[in-house]
This record gives sequence, structure tokens and C-alpha cells, in this order.
Amino acid sequence: QVHGIVRRSSSFNTGRIEHLYKNPQAHIEGNMKLHYGDLTDSTCLVKIINEVKPSEIYNLGAQSHVKISFDLAEYTADVDGVGTLRLLDAIKTCGLINSVKFYQASTSELFGKVQEIPQKETTPFYPRSPYGAAKLYAYWIVVNFREAYNLFAVNGILFNHESPRRGANFVTRKISRSVAKIHLGQLDCFSLGNLDAKRDWGHARDYVEAMWLMLQTDEPEDFVIATGEVHSVREFVEKSFKHIGKTIVWEGKNENEVGRCKETGKIHVTVNHKYYRPTEVDFLQGDCSKARQKLNWKPRVTFDELVREMVDADVELMRNNPNA
Repeated sequence: QVHGIVRRSSSFNTGRIEHLYKNPQAHIEGNMKLHYGDLTDSTCLVKIINEVKPSEIYNLGAQSHVKISFDLAEYTADVDGVGTLRLLDAIKTCGLINSVKFYQASTSELFGKVQEIPQKETTPFYPRSPYGAAKLYAYWIVVNFREAYNLFAVNGILFNHESPRRGANFVTRKISRSVAKIHLGQLDCFSLGNLDAKRDWGHARDYVEAMWLMLQTDEPEDFVIATGEVHSVREFVEKSFKHIGKTIVWEGKNENEVGRCKETGKIHVTVNHKYYRPTEVDFLQGDCSKARQKLNWKPRVTFDELVREMVDADVELMRNNPNA
């Protein structure tokens, strides 16, 4: 049985799980239940946890957009930082400390201005955004509950994980959506921020399996989950266009740089300073040796396969619904 918390919104916000209702393998009537709730409302968290009495809790709830966290700094702290505390307190209030296993979605953004390359569980943290700082509080409050109350609680320090379900204003999905639209003649050009930011990108499917594995161990421990490979935003753009048969050639420097199609001469990519962050995270590369060894986990989906899957999914989406 799976129970989920859904935020009340005036528009539908369950699009990414809609397919589960239609899939008899994934959803036998009643095996997935959604409750209205919010990480800023401790009363509802206590009520839901007390009613459901779960054996595992995965806290994936957050204001998770790094750039937007600079604009919504207080809200991000409330949801991502204190929200985690509210969940942990709810477990304690409901008397479930000894029966619940708790997973906290930590993030490679904790490393921020990296203190060593690659980053592993023992690398010092240096967050570079309100999002990273809020997640840092969440990380340590999880460690504190583990040590103070003997709660089975773990931090999964996951590096960027993507899929066709990624939100449209995250850079990978923005690229795959725009490339799909260009391929179908629905768009000519799109703008990005820092083309040279480098990330360790994996597939969400692999990383969710790692989350589950962390809660199946005998002892609660924190794990870095990553591929160990680094690619730039620029490279993500090039590979996405390559998949639809276009070669991107870069011209100009900094804010005046553009990506031109070698075959047609059209400019498809421009740079806009409004997408830059006040403090940038330039380089993230994870070392998941501990997870390989202790969880027997390793990533299966390659970077090239990830890019192709995202572009294919968006071509299909835009073909069926150009306004998606």
C-alpha cells in the first residue's frame, strides 16, 4: 500500500502520477491513496501519519528549484528545512520511532562550492543557495533524530536525476522540450543561463531504486548516489539536437554566445543573464563507491540514453499536444 500527500491547488497537480491509475499492475484499486496535506502544516502531518501508521516514509517534498529559492527564500526554508523537522516530530508524536524507517531526500546542492572532487559522504558541505542551506538543516536534523532517538533515518545525497517527468522549468527538461518543438517546427529558438555549469546527471528510475535500497539495510546510513560522470549544460544541448539530426555550432562569448544549426544556419539557442544564479554551483561530480559496495547499487541508464529518452518523450508529447 502506498499513501501520498498532495498539496491543495486550484489547478490539478497530479499529472505525473495520473498514469498509475490507468495501470492495473501499478494500481490495484485502493492500494494507492492520496491525502490532502502540506509540509508547512504539522497538524495534518500528525493526523495522516497517525491514521496510516506507515512502515516507510520517503520525504521527497520540497520547493526544489534552486534558482527560484533565491526569490522564495523564506518559503523554501519553511518547506525544505522546517518541513522535514515537522515530519520527524510527527513520527515521534505518533509513537512510531521504533517502527518507521525514514528517507530524507538530500541533495548534491549541499556540496555547492565543492571542497573536493569528486564529492562523497565525507566531503564538507558548502551550500550556495537558500535551497541548499534549507536542505543542510534538513540533513542535520535527520542525523540528530537518528542519534538522539535511534530512529531509522537516512539521508540520500542524490546528484541530479532526470526523466521525462522533470518539471518544465528545470534546465534538462527545458532543453528536451525546446528541441522537440524545434524538431516539429513549433519553435525557432530558446534561451538558457550558464552553459558551462557541469553536473553529474543520472536517471530518476535508477535513483529511486537506490532510495528504496537504503531503507532495506540493517543499519541506517547516509549515501551519495551519482553516476561519477560529468557533463555540461552545453553538452546536454548538443546531444539533444544531435538526436534530431542537427549539429549545434557555438559562436560568440558569454552573454552574446549563440548556438547555430550547422545544417540550416538558424540560431536555436541564446544566452540570457536572467537565468543565471546570484551564486553559481559550477561543478558537481559524485562518488557513489559506498552505495556500490554496501547497497550493491549502480546506475544502469547512460547519459546518452537519458538525453534520447527525454527528447523522444517530448517529441511525442508536443506532437500530440503542441500547447503542452
